[in-house]
Amino acid sequence: MNKNSLKEYPHPCRCGYYGHPTKPCQCSYQEIKKYRSKLSGPIIDRIDIHLEIPPVEFKDLIKENIKSSLDSKTIREKVINAREIQSRRYGSSLKINAKLKPKEIKKYCILEPKAEEFLEKVADKFNFSARSIHKILKVSRTIADLEESEIILKHHIAEAIQYRILEKPLWQN
Repeated sequence: MNKNSLKEYPHPCRCGYYGHPTKPCQCSYQEIKKYRSKLSGPIIDRIDIHLEIPPVEFKDLIKENIKSSLDSKTIREKVINAREIQSRRYGSSLKINAKLKPKEIKKYCILEPKAEEFLEKVADKFNFSARSIHKILKVSRTIADLEESEIILKHHIAEAIQYRILEKPLWQN
């Protein structure tokens, strides 16, 4: 694998510009590999959500017409509602989905059959660890709560997987 083949999966490097749309990375392939090796797969596995956020141009930051599909008031209301759903589900324990133990995941993360089948196929394809699968289930439970869905549907699983899929190309090198 050479430095050009790494461009499929733009991730940070020592100089911070690897994969940047306008600024060239100054790192060698060896430097990128060394930088990536600083965090082990098991450490990365403990992070619930992996997102790559593209840089925003200054001119776009200062414009007031940046559009969002939902305004912050609507998002806040959805989050408050999801937390209320979790509060009712878990009782007075003040538990949130992120803190579920494996036994509780089995109890509260009920999947529709299509969702279970989909998760099994993707987990096999990407060789997800048990910890990764549990993270996906907990994030899926939260996504379902945001939609006020009692069970986890296939599209909830698909969205949660999108938040973890970056780890495999990055750490398989």
